[in-house]
Formats: sequence, C-alpha cells, structure tokens
Amino acid sequence: MITVEKLYKDRKEFFELTLLTSGDGLKKKIIHNQIHRPGLALAGFTDRFAHNRPQVLGETELAYLKSLNQEKRIKLLENLFNFEIPCLIVTKGLIPPRELIQIAESHHTSVFQTRLSTAELTNRLSLYLDNIFAPSVTLHGTLVDVYGVGLFYTGKSGIGKSECALDLVERGHRLVADDIIKVIRKTPDVIVGTGYEFLGHHMEIRGVGIIDLEKLFGIRAIRIQKRIEVEVRLVWWEEELEYERLGIEDKFTKILGVELPVVTIPISPGKNITVISEVIAMNHMLKIYGQHPAEKFSKRLTEEINRKMKVRDYLESDIE
Repeated sequence: MITVEKLYKDRKEFFELTLLTSGDGLKKKIIHNQIHRPGLALAGFTDRFAHNRPQVLGETELAYLKSLNQEKRIKLLENLFNFEIPCLIVTKGLIPPRELIQIAESHHTSVFQTRLSTAELTNRLSLYLDNIFAPSVTLHGTLVDVYGVGLFYTGKSGIGKSECALDLVERGHRLVADDIIKVIRKTPDVIVGTGYEFLGHHMEIRGVGIIDLEKLFGIRAIRIQKRIEVEVRLVWWEEELEYERLGIEDKFTKILGVELPVVTIPISPGKNITVISEVIAMNHMLKIYGQHPAEKFSKRLTEEINRKMKVRDYLESDIE
C-alpha cells in the first residue's frame, strides 16, 4: 500500500505528472496494483465500478464528457467522485473540463495531467504498481549469475557461500547480492532476487573482513537483480548420510509459491564447489532445452541390461 503523494514524489518525472488540484488528496492510499479506465462509470453504469484503483481518462472519455451539456456532465462527475477514488490521471496533455477539477477538489481527490499517451502511461504505471505490490520476502543466502543462470546459495552461516561467490566472480561470473537477499515474485512462476541498496555489493570474508566486489573487480562483476532459477543448498559432509549419485529424479523447493529445482552439495575439504556450480548452471540450461543427461544415461543402461539379458536367455535356451 502506498499513498498518492509517494507515487507523485517518487515518479513525477517518470510519469510526467502535473498536479491540477490542491494537495488535499495526496494522502489518499493506493491499495491495488491495477489501474482502471472509468468509461462505463462516466456513462452512469457503476454496479461493477473498480473505484479503488487509480483512474485514467484518455481522449475518448474526455470527448464524451465534453459532448454532454453542463448539467448532465456535473451529474455524472458527482456520481463518479462519490466513490472513494485514489486519484485520477488525464493523458496526452489534455485539459479536463473545469467541472471535473472543481468536483474532484470538493471530494479531496487529486487530479493529474500527463503528456504521455494512454497506452504509455498504462504500461509505466502498471509496471511501477506491480513492483510495489509484488509479494516479497527477505532470505539469507548468496545470489550469483553463473552463465546466465541465477544460482541461489543457501546453507548454515560460515559454510562458504560468500567464498564460493568470490571464486565465481574471479572466474568471470557476476554477483547479485550476498548475505541478505530480497526476493520478489514478478509473475506466478518467476521470482527475482536483489540486494539492499545500503549493502550494495559488499561481502564479508571471514579472516579478511568487508570487501567491495564492485571496486575490486569492476562493474562487469556485478548485477542489480537476477531471476532465481536454482537453489544450491550447501551442507556439511556426513559419512552416514546418502547423497544423490545419479540425479535422475529432480528435487524441488518453493519460494513465495514458485517451484525451483534444488541441488544439495555436501561440503568436504578439497571439493571444488566453484566448478560444480558451473556444471549445475550448464546442466540446468541443458534441461531447459529438453536434454536430461541422467535420464538418458539411465535409459541407455536399462536398454543395455535388457539386451544382455535377452542374449543370455537365448544362449541358455540353445541346447543343440
């Protein structure tokens, strides 16, 4: 939820907004990520009027209002602003009727004018509100872009997530964020991770301290945000536990309701997690393109076993 004032102050230039009313309505709240064009409401049908969204008036709506006589226009506008509207935006630099501004003022509703076309404003405003209202969560981990695949490293503190990311950056990959990751669900099946502005691309390396990846490796070593595609779960090696050997059955986890493949890597001295990470990224891309090496190997192995069994059965039954 945001106020109309925050939208105006934060994105005034981006939306090219000019406030046509006083500031009385700026404290109203926007509680929805969608916008609405109130054509039917202006015509008098308000049974399904989505009044709790920012309202956009384009050339068609203004032409309709100007075609009415003053008495009819005032009646329709009073009916419109009797609803609790967050704000109203007039596009294409058009000048709304004087009665619209007066009635909006009496109902403490802000009216803006923008030079943008209706379609362009709709696109920009929708993207902004989608980002504001998108479900989000803060997670502990490290996010790295490896060959274009967003690998999200999780595990206990001190297990080596930051060190692995540092090694990957040195090999030419890109750090998104370390330690605190803000995860945002952009669509029902896409989540994006980013760092917090005050942390930047700093990283804590035990024994060394805080380092700045951007200053050390340059702008090519970092990214502002990245889609999270695979969770790489780092765990300490335990002799008594069994770990995945074939990888035939993919394992999944969920973040903000989005299903992601998860790979669990046991950590032991001498294991090269960096190279394994690159293999995980490339293997994920193979699966995206319909190639599953483990399944192919298992299929070939099964076919070979069946072939040998048939040969054996044939030879055993040959008693000439």
